[in-house]
Amino acid sequence: MSSTASAPRVGGERRNSVMSNVARGSLGNLIEWFDFYNYAIFTTYIASNFFAKGDETQALLDTWAVFAITFLMRPIGSWFFGRYADRKGRRAALTTSVLLMALGTLMIGAAPTYDRIGIWATVLLWVGRAISGFSVGGEYGTTAAYMSEIATPNRRGFYSSFQYVTLVGGQVLAALLQVVLQHVLDKEQMHTWGWRLPFFIGAAGALVVLWLRRSMDETADVADTASGDAAAGAPTENKGSLGLLFREYWRPFIVVVGLTIGGTTSFYVYTTLMQSYMKKVAGLDADTVSIVNLCALTVFMIVQPLYGLLSDKIGRRTMLLIFGVGSLIITWPVLGAIRSVESGLAAFGLQMFALLIVAFYTSVNAVAKAELFPTRVRALGVGLGYGLANAVFGGTAPYIGTWFASHGNEKGFRVYLLACVAVSLAVYLWGLRNKTVTELDRDFGSAWGDAPDAPSSDDARPAGR
Repeated sequence: MSSTASAPRVGGERRNSVMSNVARGSLGNLIEWFDFYNYAIFTTYIASNFFAKGDETQALLDTWAVFAITFLMRPIGSWFFGRYADRKGRRAALTTSVLLMALGTLMIGAAPTYDRIGIWATVLLWVGRAISGFSVGGEYGTTAAYMSEIATPNRRGFYSSFQYVTLVGGQVLAALLQVVLQHVLDKEQMHTWGWRLPFFIGAAGALVVLWLRRSMDETADVADTASGDAAAGAPTENKGSLGLLFREYWRPFIVVVGLTIGGTTSFYVYTTLMQSYMKKVAGLDADTVSIVNLCALTVFMIVQPLYGLLSDKIGRRTMLLIFGVGSLIITWPVLGAIRSVESGLAAFGLQMFALLIVAFYTSVNAVAKAELFPTRVRALGVGLGYGLANAVFGGTAPYIGTWFASHGNEKGFRVYLLACVAVSLAVYLWGLRNKTVTELDRDFGSAWGDAPDAPSSDDARPAGR
């Protein structure tokens, strides 16, 4: 297929508009991440309800450990749902993942506390989080593949950015609900039962999204016809297989892991860890921190499509390079200044400044990864690479940051974060190309109008491969 060909029509006729399909996919993404981040937003309440009373700092560390360890389920979920999505279709995988998220969220919301059933409360918390981690592991790669495939080729950056609009939107909703509950309920009510309400709301929302996603248009079957896989009789059993991924696409897989390390660590530092960092290190009160975090995340969410549009002009690699260089410059002064901040306005300025740099990564990372793989392994390659990097670096960032802070060594954590960003910057420099023909172009049309016709995989390698 020529790289300049127009995007194939889904299912013979595009019954739904691009925006309608993006909305269905992204609303599910919003609910999944709302459910997932409820745990991080309400972590102080969870720590007091699911772990033995005594050392408050240790209980918080234990709670973050559960948060980190559930990230280990994400590569497993990425493998399972990536394989499923590449073989059975994006829609089937996305509806199943949101159903599992509802189950995991409901388990946590309904679980008895440590005071009532002892260690079994902690076990139920672990199981609920494991299910959530498994579900979200499948959500990222499949959503990235779907939204990149369904998008208009020359607006892939814009449409794909809605993955992080809704991802951050889930955090915003969780943070907003936290602020509302903290002002409606007193501290005792929040600690005893108020923290459960967001989990019940999330479970109900997941069921609504399950119904919406059933009417999404499929993309994977069209790509087979567009790329010639079906006509050539390509074996279905190879789709979504680890053997195919590691045999033919191991280079882009490594690129995805390296591309993700710095971005995901920075993302979780400035969106998740920052709350407890402002309270424990800077000494701001909980209400002020909640409002600061809500305002910063709201702006961060709104700018994602603007950055996505910019990437459609200047290219994904350029955006990622700005993130890498910018993060190396601002990490040390921002994290150093936050320890001495005295007002909510100053805290907001520091968090927002950092997030505006991180947005150069979040707005384009999904489409940048999706462009590296053909349709038959796209969901698996993107999801598994992202899931592994998140398990090792993203999910552990709050725990590592809290550990450094508890030992009075915030500078050590700054060095750690800078090292993660430096690794990714090296990948952006030497592992990616800008505005060149990609695997996504071959199946769904070129994102760059002046790009030459796509060569065959035998005589040219795609960007990042």
